[in-house]
Amino acid sequence: MILLLLAQAAAAPPADAALAARYEKCLDLASDAPAAAIAEAGAWSEGRYFARQCRGMAYANLERWEAAASEFTGAAQAAEIARDARAARYWAQAGNAWLAGGAPEKARAALDAALAAGALQGLDLGEARFDRARALVLLHEETAARADLDAALKNASADPLVWLASATLARRAGDLARAKADAVEAYKRSSDDPAVLLEIGNIAYAAGDRAGAAEAWRATAAKRPGSDQARLATERLEALGEAPAKAAPGE
Repeated sequence: MILLLLAQAAAAPPADAALAARYEKCLDLASDAPAAAIAEAGAWSEGRYFARQCRGMAYANLERWEAAASEFTGAAQAAEIARDARAARYWAQAGNAWLAGGAPEKARAALDAALAAGALQGLDLGEARFDRARALVLLHEETAARADLDAALKNASADPLVWLASATLARRAGDLARAKADAVEAYKRSSDDPAVLLEIGNIAYAAGDRAGAAEAWRATAAKRPGSDQARLATERLEALGEAPAKAAPGE
């Protein structure tokens, strides 16, 4: 999965026109022809952290997460030496890639560096706090994760995944009122996401509302047959002795 931050960091091209043109070309290749982007970035002799960031994007599009994280880390370190504020975004990208690669401890270290710089603002800041919260949950540090999620909601409130994560964490902590409220916010922003529907069912079940849970899980199973969420919803319906709804034609 390539998350929002992997696309956002391309928003600050180099000031030099020739270097900016080369950077934009490399980013286009990273999306459309990642192997060519890796070769192109390797040929640069100037603006090395732009080249490394582009190469990280290419590796991310190939889902080679460790290689992507290594390139983003190298870009961040080089940008820091150059006193370029882009370093914070590169650290955030490294953390995002480590998360995608299943390395939450390394993700947290990179995201700590991104946030410590104090250069991230707005959505970039919110998404970095969200990513660190995800890493902390995987590291079983739920209290710290809650603090990061609450902060993420202030700057990335349009992202349904932040609300979904907040709802899930609240349910696991036994705060069902908070879980329901945050699940509603996630649903408002992404009503057709099976992960949101699945969590609504989970919260209803935790609250003792078996009928509500079954309704939400049926909707999950019907929304995107074959998905992991549909499989889980079907398993939970079967555990309740309920049959899943049939998917509508064309879904």
